[in-house]
Amino acid sequence: MNLLPLPAFSDNYIWMLHDAGQALVIDPGDAAPVLQALEKFGLQLQAILVTHHHSDHVGGVSALHAATGAIVRGPARESMPTGTVPVHGGEQVHALGLSFDVLDVPGHTAGHVAYYAAVPTQAPLLFCGDTLFSGGCGRLFEGTPAQMLTSLDTLAALPPDTRVCCAHEYTLSNLRFARAVEPDNTALAQYEQHCEALRAQQLPTLPSHIGLERQINPFLRARIPAVAAAAQTQAPSSCLNPDDAVAVLATLREWKNNF
Repeated sequence: MNLLPLPAFSDNYIWMLHDAGQALVIDPGDAAPVLQALEKFGLQLQAILVTHHHSDHVGGVSALHAATGAIVRGPARESMPTGTVPVHGGEQVHALGLSFDVLDVPGHTAGHVAYYAAVPTQAPLLFCGDTLFSGGCGRLFEGTPAQMLTSLDTLAALPPDTRVCCAHEYTLSNLRFARAVEPDNTALAQYEQHCEALRAQQLPTLPSHIGLERQINPFLRARIPAVAAAAQTQAPSSCLNPDDAVAVLATLREWKNNF
């Protein structure tokens, strides 16, 4: 299986997975990069998977479906383009000979889903939209901190070598914030240097992997004492209970919003 991040807009990635003949794409906010890649590599688009309803994730779906006939699957609890087959957490969808587990991961939006698949002879794949970023998580536009914590716990429990294919190149800005939260985290400092070198060459920082995110991502580390202590410094009158992971995550998210 070949995994390609197709740049779109200013900082989106449309993920394409292909076997040199058939392809699937995830969250095609723009049809043009997908159509160009299909032509370049001589691929037929078999399936489109959507994680949530935001326009930078669904804007190209209808045009791609019309051009290729690819089946479209997306979250049942969100408004999707006409013709989308609804999927629910706990189901599986099949494409390119792979079985993708549909995971409910609300928080960024109310009905957000992610797709996880084991890949023979390769590391597993996670297409997580805007729930989990490298070094960060999505803003809470529709969900609650409690929902986001549960969603991130779900993703953090995946195998450590799982490739994290999120939908935005936010890594460097996320890592600057993460360093403010955990300035003494050596794994984080090393990863930041690595990502800076990649971006200096105009290369993607993604995919990341779950094992790394557990070490460097403050939103997966809300129960770590140093992270909770940092969140306490941002709470009104320092009234945050460091043992309340939901409150820690909520404080981290608000801190990041204004960072």
